[in-house]
Amino acid sequence: MSYVKPDQLIDDIIHSGVLKSNLTIKQMFIRGTLSGAILGAATTVALTAAAQTGLPIVGAVLFPVGFAIILLLGLELVTGSFALIPLAVMEGRTTLAKCARNFSVVILAHLVGAGLYAALYAFAITYAGTDTSDPMVQAIIHLAEHKVLPYEAAGPAGILVVIIKAMLCNWMVALGTIMFYTSKSTGGKILAMWLPVTIFFSLGLEHAIVNMFVIPAGMLLGADISMGEWWLWNQAPVLVGNLLGAIVFTALPVYFSHRTTVNRAVTLDALDAAASASPALVRS
Repeated sequence: MSYVKPDQLIDDIIHSGVLKSNLTIKQMFIRGTLSGAILGAATTVALTAAAQTGLPIVGAVLFPVGFAIILLLGLELVTGSFALIPLAVMEGRTTLAKCARNFSVVILAHLVGAGLYAALYAFAITYAGTDTSDPMVQAIIHLAEHKVLPYEAAGPAGILVVIIKAMLCNWMVALGTIMFYTSKSTGGKILAMWLPVTIFFSLGLEHAIVNMFVIPAGMLLGADISMGEWWLWNQAPVLVGNLLGAIVFTALPVYFSHRTTVNRAVTLDALDAAASASPALVRS
């Protein structure tokens, strides 16, 4: 059977957190850059499908293709690591410093990857800035402004709203990351992670890495948003909300619903020893 039972699942996700925290900075940066670009591409696919069909749910169903590619290739997505690495820290399998290093390097890499894709995509669909008739131009501008200006108009309450929407988003995204480990087959992994990620995108919630593409792309195309507005009213609070959602709503409930003192002491020691003996395992 390809199904991974919950007790083994906890071992696997914590082990993955250990491996992620021990990657080199070069590995973190390259993997994070690729992930940022891939999510940018997945977002444009979703927006294009929604525009072509007039049904946003079609875009939401297609969007998880980006997450599937990222997870299958063992790349770095910080919103998933928000759930995995803190559990490894909590069990003493890695350090808080390594956790912070991973988050910092990968977030910077996401900005580079998503920003690069945004610049190339904006250049392409406007024919080097000479033609703005493509309907995707206005779609991206509208989405970018919608992710910043309503929160700004609401003032301090807007910050709370965006944090909550980011927590709800990463409740699903982190769940999708963990669900990926519930199967040993490629098809099972894809199907398991697809469901929660579709939920987040269909509800219009706030995902930090998606926004690293959407908002800069909107700004390049003419959205009425400044750099300060982007970070104050969306990007910074969304990162905070994504982290809180992954830990509070997903990682800790899953962990405490299945973890026992016995398997904590035995199985992860065996997994860590196996990883040290076999460098090929260090890929997730």
